[in-house]
Amino acid sequence: MRFFTLLLFAAQGLTAAPNIIFILCDDLGYGDLGVTWQNERSSSKKHHTPHLDRMAAEGVLMDRHYCPAPVCAPSRGSFLTGFHQGHCGIRNNQFDKALPNDHTVASTLKAGGYRTALVGKYGLQGKGKNAAEWPAYPTKRGFDDFFGYVRHADGHVHYPAHEWPLGNSAGHRSKKQVWWNNLEVSATLDKCFTGDLFTAFAKKWIVEGLEEKPDQPFFLYLAYDTPHAALQLPTGPYPEGGGLKGGLQWTGKPGAMINTAQGQIDSWVHPDHKQPGWTKTEKRQAGMIRRLDDSVGDLLQLLKDLEIDDNTLVIFTSDNGPHDVHYLAEAKYDATRFQSYGPLNGIKRDVLEGGIRTPTLVRWPEKIPAGKVNDTPSQFHDWMTTFLAAAGLPLPAQADGVSLLATLTGQGEQEDSTVYVEYAVVGRTPNYPDFEENHRNAPRKEMQVVLVDHYKGIRTHISQPDQPFRIYDLTTDQREKDNLAGSSTRFEKLQETMQKRVLQIRRPDSSARRPYDSLPIPSISPIETEQGLRVKFQAGSFPWVPRLNELNETEVETLNFQAPVAGAVEYSGLLEISEEGEYTFELSGSIQAVLRLHQAIMIDTDSPSTKPVDSAKGTVRLEKGLHPFRLSYLTNGPSPQLIIRRKGNQNFKFTFHRSL
Repeated sequence: MRFFTLLLFAAQGLTAAPNIIFILCDDLGYGDLGVTWQNERSSSKKHHTPHLDRMAAEGVLMDRHYCPAPVCAPSRGSFLTGFHQGHCGIRNNQFDKALPNDHTVASTLKAGGYRTALVGKYGLQGKGKNAAEWPAYPTKRGFDDFFGYVRHADGHVHYPAHEWPLGNSAGHRSKKQVWWNNLEVSATLDKCFTGDLFTAFAKKWIVEGLEEKPDQPFFLYLAYDTPHAALQLPTGPYPEGGGLKGGLQWTGKPGAMINTAQGQIDSWVHPDHKQPGWTKTEKRQAGMIRRLDDSVGDLLQLLKDLEIDDNTLVIFTSDNGPHDVHYLAEAKYDATRFQSYGPLNGIKRDVLEGGIRTPTLVRWPEKIPAGKVNDTPSQFHDWMTTFLAAAGLPLPAQADGVSLLATLTGQGEQEDSTVYVEYAVVGRTPNYPDFEENHRNAPRKEMQVVLVDHYKGIRTHISQPDQPFRIYDLTTDQREKDNLAGSSTRFEKLQETMQKRVLQIRRPDSSARRPYDSLPIPSISPIETEQGLRVKFQAGSFPWVPRLNELNETEVETLNFQAPVAGAVEYSGLLEISEEGEYTFELSGSIQAVLRLHQAIMIDTDSPSTKPVDSAKGTVRLEKGLHPFRLSYLTNGPSPQLIIRRKGNQNFKFTFHRSL
């Protein structure tokens, strides 16, 4: 595998696989950074984020980057697996559900020679009581090392070794578990504020890995648990300096594990926030965000001190929009205090822009020009494919994302990202006075979003499967004020396109049923075709079924390609269905394969946990007409057989077509 990586680097003119750091904050709003909104505000109550503002100036601000759903579990699940919410096994509020045993961003990079770690909040472990029992513990999903909170609710407080008497419930007053690989270590973490703790451990992990294997690239997923939940303050000011010798440091001494584990917990207010008129919750919220800013500056300085800055790709973002809670007894806080949603409408749990558009900065001095602002839409599931492309590794056929390297570097043509959200929760959008009147106090429940070009289709409180989308032109109306649906023939056609598209890119999940699950997948508009298919082949050994998008195609009449040697095969074409109905697709033969109909995954046997199987099935309801499909698989011999059966008609016949 390492040899294959080096060959790809030589072909692309690259010198070395980049180190990758993905920094994910918890409930940090689009408007919580200086560069995205705070610097524009006239209020004296604002966040200052000088290090993050500098990071933006040294890289690119991705102004239209979206989380998969407006809450943490599905966002983290989609990031880790490369599936959007139409395919991901973690949906809605499925906190602590086991992340399916599939390829992850960590396992794929690890297969390509990377050292991998998750530091911080996880929450996708499954049922159990310890590292041995949890079926989806991070070290079982591709991470060499893990240090942090395993359980979702543990991340609600930020001093794991201490009780917190100010909490508004028993769960927010009690001590929490911190795991370091197979050990629970919270008893050694006296006076450790998790924002500091995770930063110090991340620095230690980077340094020690480079000392042991200086030429091995690394992937670090740094998942802060702040500024979400309990608005707790650090013990003291951020240590002077930063990087290798300054800033936060890991001491490794129980009871004084990091250099800020001293003084009084939950006590230090930043001098900028000691202003007349600031409430205690405002001081706490602002203090947590300023601490994140200091931590990022500390990490970036470390990269410079280690002389790996130029070839380290760093992403900073958030899992969803801003919260409106605090977990302090007898206190008040909401997202209006700092306009954490920026110029947008909506907060966490809303699919309005303020709930799903995240503050996203990317820095890679060797490849990304400084000072860019890019408004190309993209979403979390694009990061797996982006990282693999940057590392010179093949892109998985099962992943939903596209590589964002063209957007980041300004070189090449950017493939369109599929920006898609589905999410259900009770409650309503807050009645904030600076929200548009049409969004205030609006019910949530079943919600769905799809982007087509620069138009956003959004449905909330979905009661009927074909309920119309509200349509907003985000280039001129990011506040989602003017609904264009039905306003002209053009938008009637766009409505039809959106209604079809959301059925063509997803598959139902029995653990998160939707009102539109039973609708058939629509066919495409009639086009000129001829009988037959197109096929691509690439010889080699692959760790997963790859995409073969850049190879020459060969025309064939049916699934009859004979691979001359071991490698990857990809068929593409159109399936003609003569009448609407329920169809079962079955692949037979020793297969490791991915079958997509439109963009929906029908069959996926490409899992690291299973060996190639003899047969696999998928059932779906289809409209009459043409349905594009793509069959990708690994082989060292004949093609697998594809059998399609229509319910109630075993003599059904189908026809393959290719476009002219």
